[in-house]
Amino acid sequence: MSAAACQGGWPAQADTQDFKRAMRQLAGGVSVVTVQAGTRRSGFTATSVSSLCVDPPTLIACVNKVSSSAALLRETRHFGVSVLAEPQQLVAERFAGMGGTAGEQRYAGTDWLRLTPDGAPVMAHSLIALDCCAEDMIERHSHWLLIGRVRAVRQSDASAPPLLYWNGAYRRLSASEPLRTESQTRR
Repeated sequence: MSAAACQGGWPAQADTQDFKRAMRQLAGGVSVVTVQAGTRRSGFTATSVSSLCVDPPTLIACVNKVSSSAALLRETRHFGVSVLAEPQQLVAERFAGMGGTAGEQRYAGTDWLRLTPDGAPVMAHSLIALDCCAEDMIERHSHWLLIGRVRAVRQSDASAPPLLYWNGAYRRLSASEPLRTESQTRR
């Protein structure tokens, strides 16, 4: 389906401020996406990482196409995803550029490793670390949609809950018990 399929309906486009306010209600797990080409490293904080397919293991992520990370991705096509735990909020803030932190400075104060010899760095103590290769980089508006083949997975044995982002702020997962489904309550 092409963008032309969206033409002709009413309204042509939602108000961008309404859309921003609405999307702030979508809670998401927080990840750091990293990329390295030679000695140059960059990365960004993302809540836009999601599983796409199990066979083959594939994920999607979004990156602003004018970012320093996007420039390195064009060169190497390898990237890492580190899913963060609650205690790693400061890492999320650094990779989001808070306080003016950029490029190589974002990696300071955190242990890094590689899951594959040619892969991007991933956090040594993240909940999940994934080594990916971009199968496709689809340009849409201001961003690229990355389709990443997952080449290696490392799971932490830590029991820390994930770091979440909702309504413009980092959040804690407060419920200790999973919600029961209707079918479970009928039993």
